[in-house]
Amino acid sequence: MAPELRHLRYLLAVAEHGGFTRAAEELRVSQPTLSQQIKQLERMVGAQLLDRTGRTVRLTDAGETYAHHARRALRDLAAAERAVLDVADLSRGHLRLAITPTFTAYLVGPLTAELHSRHPGITLEVRELTQDRIEAALLADQLDLGIAFDGVHLPGIEASALFTETLGLVAAAGGPARALSVHDLTIHHLALLTGDFATRGHIDDFLAAHRVRPRIAVEANSVQALTEIVRRTALVTVLPDAVTDDHPHLVRVPLDPPLPPRTVVLLRRESAYHPAAARAFTRLAENLARSRGYPPAP
Repeated sequence: MAPELRHLRYLLAVAEHGGFTRAAEELRVSQPTLSQQIKQLERMVGAQLLDRTGRTVRLTDAGETYAHHARRALRDLAAAERAVLDVADLSRGHLRLAITPTFTAYLVGPLTAELHSRHPGITLEVRELTQDRIEAALLADQLDLGIAFDGVHLPGIEASALFTETLGLVAAAGGPARALSVHDLTIHHLALLTGDFATRGHIDDFLAAHRVRPRIAVEANSVQALTEIVRRTALVTVLPDAVTDDHPHLVRVPLDPPLPPRTVVLLRRESAYHPAAARAFTRLAENLARSRGYPPAP
């Protein structure tokens, strides 16, 4: 008798929850049934897969090895099911996309509108995640594509350049009229994104390189909140130029030297199956970057 898919899912659930009670609740089976199925799996593979002697149930060495292959098998099966459902003519399909937070302010809206206009049968699932979580989710086959920034990526992640994002100093219309030196930021009060944004790290690195300690009056965890704060106060901020250009109440303030640009990339898992919807989205993203005049990637 060969193991069935439910055996693999049951084993992984127990390992994830560290016990049978919560795993049984998640799987919606009784605890005795779950325990019986795990024992049946152990008999079939001829090894003890779970250590039940401690306060929490954990995988044995044999169980760790088996679970590793079980996860890969379930992931590959899910990819196979999506491939069967994939329709090359794009009359239907599903795309799982994740973006880092600043792209919510200027990129995801136009991309979604373009995708829906050209391929209304494709459903889109969008998640806003930090870049490290995007790459981890791609490797776990929980996403098809990610949009983030170039840099050092996890092994198994493939990045293709989309465009160059430029950033600048921003104020409310009628704010500072003259160009500012980076050292002027020690006297101007700033409103910045919080430290969990990649953009904030980029800004902090720039200021540190010039030995500038800014006067940060406000920190906000969304670009929308930041733009509303700046347009109604004398505070200045740093935003992608694409956000500023789309906002009628904000103006760029020339900064010397300017902030360094960064490369926006599409992320995917190497050697993964790429559905027709993902391929179509990639083409749309490349075309949109050109049509909106974003600087090309180096």
